[in-house]
Amino acid sequence: MRCKSTIEPCSNYDSCNALLGYTLYTDLKASEVASLFQIDPIALLTANAIDISYPDVEHHILPSKLFLKVPITRSCVDGIRKSMSTHYRTRPSDTLSSIANSIYGGLVSPDQLREANSIGDDPSVLDVGLNLVVPLPCTCFNESDNSLPSIYLSYVVQPIDTLAAIAARYFTTFTDLMNVNDMGTTAISDGDILVVPIPACASNFPKYASDYGLLVPNGSYTILLLVTVLYCMPSSLAVSCSSMRCKNSNLMLGNVTVQRSSSGCNVTSCNYDGFVSGTTITSLSPSLQPRCPGSNSWEDPSFNSCCPPITQKNDDKFTELIL
Repeated sequence: MRCKSTIEPCSNYDSCNALLGYTLYTDLKASEVASLFQIDPIALLTANAIDISYPDVEHHILPSKLFLKVPITRSCVDGIRKSMSTHYRTRPSDTLSSIANSIYGGLVSPDQLREANSIGDDPSVLDVGLNLVVPLPCTCFNESDNSLPSIYLSYVVQPIDTLAAIAARYFTTFTDLMNVNDMGTTAISDGDILVVPIPACASNFPKYASDYGLLVPNGSYTILLLVTVLYCMPSSLAVSCSSMRCKNSNLMLGNVTVQRSSSGCNVTSCNYDGFVSGTTITSLSPSLQPRCPGSNSWEDPSFNSCCPPITQKNDDKFTELIL
């Protein structure tokens, strides 16, 4: 069954996110893995819930045989999802087979490499320094599965895999896997590529926000571009810091107030609501909960708890959002 090619309609300028399941063929730095797929090393680390707070984390060595989820983006061209590809520069002793099956972990076949690069025969050794196009599997399916937000993982079947085991590992069902892969039989073989829906957390940012439509797959977190919510200091990149305060309140972004009442616990939080034209948008979110969060016991029913203020640093360009 290798991998089915699916034509997906889309709206112009509409891109979608997907994941590639990749097993390291040797010890590699995070930056080296990212280079293979031409993605940002930080995006690779966050997609796999790896802490990026360590110094020089891009050069962190990932062990051989480690399974990673590689985040990729598929663009829309003339109403059709464009095929995903990356580039690889050949090294001594490389062959189409070693590049396909070892370096790219079976995500591409030797025949696909030959066709994409117009190579007539499969030479035992390729010339060093060739810039090869490497086509990769990618599926979006409107980023939903049974009307629920999902991001799709292209998974290379391993010798010990069964359909039921793959379904259980990724918190989906046997039937759903068969449906999304249009399978008429339950038989799978080593090297087949299955599409696996990964449940995702959907954001609710307004359409005019630069991070509108953000989806974060389970088991990962993401970094939002353009602003770091850390602290504020003068910067050559901006005249002033964008306000981190929620409108009509004293709460800063990330702050929470808690007030006990006879009916439960009134919780008000100042939430991130998107990034628009260089400005961080915030919103107040009140809720009534049966119990107050945290382990503290407050005797005074009017007690308010507020987190330390969060401000902004304009000269960095990231916001961490864990979903």
